[in-house]
Amino acid sequence: MLELNQKNHPPVQRRLIVSLARHESEIEEAQCLRFKIFGEEMGANLPSAKEGIDRDVFDPHCEHLLVRENTGNKVVGTYRILAPEQAKKIGSYYAQTEFDLTRLLHLSDRMVEVGRSCVHRDYRDGATITQLWGGLAQYMQQHPYEYLIGCASISMADGGHVAASIYRKLHRIYFAPAEYRVFPRCPLPLHALNQYLDAPIPPLLKGYLRLGAYICGEPAWDPEFNTADLLILLPMARMTTRYAKHFIK
Repeated sequence: MLELNQKNHPPVQRRLIVSLARHESEIEEAQCLRFKIFGEEMGANLPSAKEGIDRDVFDPHCEHLLVRENTGNKVVGTYRILAPEQAKKIGSYYAQTEFDLTRLLHLSDRMVEVGRSCVHRDYRDGATITQLWGGLAQYMQQHPYEYLIGCASISMADGGHVAASIYRKLHRIYFAPAEYRVFPRCPLPLHALNQYLDAPIPPLLKGYLRLGAYICGEPAWDPEFNTADLLILLPMARMTTRYAKHFIK
């Protein structure tokens, strides 16, 4: 029996609100959450760790999607969005630090990049994920962009065997056409890893694939975050009808 229920108090109903950050203080809230997840929980080697935030040179050029909960008004989920115009200003997409995107660059005036997705450990449920995906879908609907790219990360805590196994399992079904292929700058050494583990697919990657995304190439190793990253591409025209009805109102 749970002691919290002894007085038969009704459970507190969480109300989650999604919005874009409008002030620097809101962006810093997202960066603090990112540090808590990536730095403290996952052990990433973050250059801004001494400040207690996760910040890089791309942040000032991005929109920051926030999910807040009603009781404390705290940010419990975030995504950052790099529009093509801003990618041109900074000179690249974040994914170009990990992959050669040459075959995708002809799409760049219509291609949005998403990344730094994270959710507070106490709010990792369908409701929070739905808010993030819904906010992202609304953003895409409000702008004339046709393609979405992003890096889906898989932990390398086991040395990369899980990542190699997930890639082997998925690429046969979800591999992009040759004209959309990308090439990792620091490839995961697949040939040296066990590719036959029965490994669960991370929820974010599973979500992308359900929406209709492609996997565009072999995984790259990100030493800063100690993850294997897969570059995904979602042409909005490929979004499955079921999910389009759910997220795009």
